[in-house]
Amino acid sequence: MSVNLLDFDAKGLAAFFAHLGEKPFRATQVLRWMHRYGQDDFDGMTDIAKSLRDKLKSVTVIQPPSIVSDKLSDDGTRKFLMDVGNQNAIETVFIPEATRGTLCISSQAGCALDCSFCSTGKQGFNRNLTVAEIIGQLWQANRVLGGHRSPTPVPSHTEGREEQRIAEAANGTERIISNVVMMGMGEPLANFDNVVTALYLMLDDNAYGLSRRRVTVSTSGIVPAMDRLREECPVALAVSLHAPNDRLRDELVPINRKYPLAELMAACRRYLVSAPRDFITFEYVMLDGVNDREIDARQLLELTRDVPCKFNLIPFNPFPRSVYRRSPAEQVRRFGEVLLRQGIVTTIRKTRGDDIDAACGQLAGQVRDKSRRLARASIPLTEVA
Repeated sequence: MSVNLLDFDAKGLAAFFAHLGEKPFRATQVLRWMHRYGQDDFDGMTDIAKSLRDKLKSVTVIQPPSIVSDKLSDDGTRKFLMDVGNQNAIETVFIPEATRGTLCISSQAGCALDCSFCSTGKQGFNRNLTVAEIIGQLWQANRVLGGHRSPTPVPSHTEGREEQRIAEAANGTERIISNVVMMGMGEPLANFDNVVTALYLMLDDNAYGLSRRRVTVSTSGIVPAMDRLREECPVALAVSLHAPNDRLRDELVPINRKYPLAELMAACRRYLVSAPRDFITFEYVMLDGVNDREIDARQLLELTRDVPCKFNLIPFNPFPRSVYRRSPAEQVRRFGEVLLRQGIVTTIRKTRGDDIDAACGQLAGQVRDKSRRLARASIPLTEVA
């Protein structure tokens, strides 16, 4: 069986090339061709000896997940459905804005955490994605959007990251995808090793060269994995909070029963020691009559008083058989003002791509559910009164 080279970061690829009897610089060349230039044909790697190209063709492949569908929203948001085999497909979303382009990447086929307001969780869970399937989403999006760079080198005097960025802009090769968020299908920290290997590739100057501030991992609060991420690859962190107390969060985000809020806030404080940003982003889906009262906002202030943070208030995006309703815009505004009056940076996320089911909480893909979650749901879901 051929080895997929997209499964390796720089260190892993060097070790594999050593196994083939090749020098480390050859691994760096191939890494650059694959990720910076988007090359999946060894014959197109023109500065590599033909003998090595032939060897690689005989034992390896460069194989990202294939794109099954490509939907464009009225607001410019683009959703890709990608095939990961065995009747499973994942969703990846590109969100263009005036000053940046953000790619939202999936880490699992489905999700095992079953947050009650999330469409992905209701599809059940099949498996973790491989490194190739995670980084392959960025690889494919770059190819479709024209984001891979030209093999023409940037002048050698521009060695620093910022100088490199300026030179790229001058050469017309500024990145189309400037930010990556691990906020698609699945819980990234439940697939820790593969996600971190993919993160290394995103940050590698020979691959995608993104800064740690522009790569964000979102978690529902797996505390031990948050500590590992801080030690191994600290990038920007977003925490799916969604409730101001344990009683409610136990219902909305079941992992809270294992890692309650006191433990989660302590983990956030520890993370900030190594984080590239000096705050944690708390994601908070606004559910009508459930977590959107002003008393809830005041409880949030008390909960996070020792955690430098910003809040991202997210209008709930309905999906079939959902039990929740979206909070009215005026209620969201009042909720946000309670936080703002205490000096907490608070934004209300603009809903993007909801006409193609690409908005936050709507990603469902196609999952061959091993958890049998839907089969066990014998009682029909009903509307919340």
